[in-house]
Amino acid sequence: MIVSPSLLSANFADLKSEMDWLNQSPADWLHLDIMDGVFVPNISFGFPVLKYVAKLCNKPLDVHLMIVQPEKFVQEVKDLGAYLMNVHYEACPHLHRVIGQIHEAGMKAGVTLNPATPVSVLRDIIEDVDLVLLMSVNPGFGGQKFIPHTTKKVKELRELIKETGSKALIEVDGGVNAETGKLLAEAGADVLVAGSYVFNAPSPAEACALLKAL
Repeated sequence: MIVSPSLLSANFADLKSEMDWLNQSPADWLHLDIMDGVFVPNISFGFPVLKYVAKLCNKPLDVHLMIVQPEKFVQEVKDLGAYLMNVHYEACPHLHRVIGQIHEAGMKAGVTLNPATPVSVLRDIIEDVDLVLLMSVNPGFGGQKFIPHTTKKVKELRELIKETGSKALIEVDGGVNAETGKLLAEAGADVLVAGSYVFNAPSPAEACALLKAL
């Protein structure tokens, strides 16, 4: 299992220490949730903060834009040295074009679905993306309760990937812990995003290792 701890739950008063343990941990990526207060009802952090984090972190950056018009920020995300740029299906009326722009910038391209958006909408784009992120909470805030229906969506997405021959990974974000992570792994998930479960653990590195072993 690929583990991508979410910076949203980190201690922002001591980001250097947070990145120090993360760099030494079994975590694979660092998940960065960029929120604009428009597409989602919250504002997280902007590029000045992320530039600082990018300098401190030696893990690949998994950048999730919960914003309107994410295509306007392809260059900024690239400049962070991001491994993957992820945009919401619901925020991109011209999704195929945006995916192309991300690839042209040299990054992996991901698309995210909100809890109420069906997997079926991806049929015409699934072969073009490198990853699909299924939100297992309503986006905008950390620490929310896992939506059980997500495991069914993971299975549906796994079937679509198999049917189309897509190489896309399945990532899940929201309410992920040891219990829900096990259910998601059994359903076919490849990547788990975890915020509170990791950063609030007595040993964040051990929490990462537990998820990675699922």
